[in-house]
Amino acid sequence: MPHLIDSNLLIYPFDSRDLQKQARAKEILSTLDQHKTGILSSQALSEFANVMLRKLKLPASQVYSLVDSYEQIYPVLPLSAAVVLEAIRGVRDHHFAYYDAQVWAVAKLNQIPSVLSEDFAVGSSVEGISFANPLAVGFKLQNLSY
Repeated sequence: MPHLIDSNLLIYPFDSRDLQKQARAKEILSTLDQHKTGILSSQALSEFANVMLRKLKLPASQVYSLVDSYEQIYPVLPLSAAVVLEAIRGVRDHHFAYYDAQVWAVAKLNQIPSVLSEDFAVGSSVEGISFANPLAVGFKLQNLSY
């Protein structure tokens, strides 16, 4: 089963403030790569680049290389007018914050049944899209391989 990867899972491997999350995020991304079940949105790459440049203060050349690497490892889905409209519907109908709604909309419109993120209620499902926090205690990595 494909899983849409939220930006927080891309960021943690480079953030040494929480070594446990850093190690776990690396393990999650490796598992997704190994099983070819991870998918990114251009939003996740954009948020990743912004955090790397502004908060972690990595040089632009390094951030460029990191984004290029992620793009080569995982398929990347674009944002579109349809995604924006669906996200607005997600805000209206499901009371998501806008950027969370955009993550949900990318998954929904591209028929990706699973979103991996810290930002949604664990185990919840909205219109066929389920949300899992692979950083949560008890999450089993084998869930990422199907």
